Amino acid sequence: MLGLGAGLPVAGLSDALAQGLGAPPPPAGTFQGSLPAIPSLPDQPPRAKAKAPAQPVVHEQVVARNDRRPTVHPESVTMMTDAARRYRELAEAGGWPILPARASLRLGDEGELVLQLRARLVAEGDLPAAERDNPLFDPALLAAVKRFQARHGHTQNGLVMGPTLKALRVPAQDRALQLAESADRLASRNFAFGTRYVAVNIPSASVEAVENGAVEKRFIAVVGKKDRASPEVETRITNVNLNPTWTVPVSIIKKDIIPKMQKDPEYLAKAKIRIYGASGGEVDPRLIDWKTERATAFTLRQDSGAGNALGQLRIDMPNREAVYMHDTPSKRLFLRDDRYHSSGCVRVENVRDLATWILEGQRGWDRPALDAAIQDGKRRDIRPVQPIPVIWTYLTGYVTPDGIVHFRPDIYGRDGAPAVPAPETPEPQQPRIAQPPAAAPSPPPAPPAPARTANGPSRPENYDATGLNARAAAAFRPPVQRIDP
Repeated sequence: MLGLGAGLPVAGLSDALAQGLGAPPPPAGTFQGSLPAIPSLPDQPPRAKAKAPAQPVVHEQVVARNDRRPTVHPESVTMMTDAARRYRELAEAGGWPILPARASLRLGDEGELVLQLRARLVAEGDLPAAERDNPLFDPALLAAVKRFQARHGHTQNGLVMGPTLKALRVPAQDRALQLAESADRLASRNFAFGTRYVAVNIPSASVEAVENGAVEKRFIAVVGKKDRASPEVETRITNVNLNPTWTVPVSIIKKDIIPKMQKDPEYLAKAKIRIYGASGGEVDPRLIDWKTERATAFTLRQDSGAGNALGQLRIDMPNREAVYMHDTPSKRLFLRDDRYHSSGCVRVENVRDLATWILEGQRGWDRPALDAAIQDGKRRDIRPVQPIPVIWTYLTGYVTPDGIVHFRPDIYGRDGAPAVPAPETPEPQQPRIAQPPAAAPSPPPAPPAPARTANGPSRPENYDATGLNARAAAAFRPPVQRIDP
């Protein structure tokens, strides 16, 4: 493969390859002398060659759980920068053949498209150069296709179609750009690698627990959707929170909660979300006008439990973006090919295994103890022996320590795009959204009985239009917690 230590396979490319064409087909009749004669059967029509039954096409974004090579490591920037240079040289030499958009190849196929596929895989080192001129899709070519699929996070089924074909059709100059942009993004961070650290590569939708330079555990993840992108952050893991509650961010109250309450006034009760006023007293949802944005003036908090949006475990990592890693009740999303469905936080499959790794060395907190503590339902915070460095990064091209180059989809369209603020991030001197509307002409609801706290009656909440408008406006001033699970 086009690794760090290997020279770029540019000099060995033929003129046809440099022009984006496959190697010429072998002369007609090449194999006639070695094949036995077949007697003619004049009384029978020629039989069509039986076609092998179609193999099921399974294309999924795979997380290689047993791959111990870290995506992010201390030499990442240097190795990505070097690989980007080599891909630029390859592009300047003519690049590689671009297969037709409707090509479909598999084991046993033969012809010009197979020769183009071979030339394409030779260019990046997935196939030895000596294998370039065989027009048959044989087991050696199958192994090369699987190597290519592994480097791109695809199912290693050897089928050239779907996402694999799409990746094969990406030009060399685009791959050079991915590596260069990824190197720049990582170089702009200030991550302090430790003996143990956690890395999230957002385009890979995976989480790595790295210890002594090797991946000890790798997890499937669900990351932010395009319009609620997961941010790049570097911080430290400070707590494992069991049976967490979830305080609903202002952005989610506006985008999700208010519309749902307009459709179903019982939504909050069904979701076990309570409303609290400024004094800490619980507020009856019926006292809020859900046709306005005044609900943003209140604190909405979901009770802990299996149905909580954070699941039964959250991994705290203080950062200005207010994001974290956590469990989820929506386990089905881990089975999807496109795992870009959260509103910014990272949902981790088998998150209890990650928490157990984080808490290694903390006496009394092995996996059985963790399970038992979750089962009892009590809210609890557990600190690791030492805070663990964690980085969320956006690498569409990266190089593992063995020099192998990998690529992932540019899900947020950041490669080559001008730098822009992350979605929904407020400008320093400007509120993120417009001020709430003026008071409606209808009279406000009657004041309720005084709110109560655990210590007894608290001061009455002010529900008049003026008071609510002022509090709602204040809720939208920076800093705003913009991320939900």
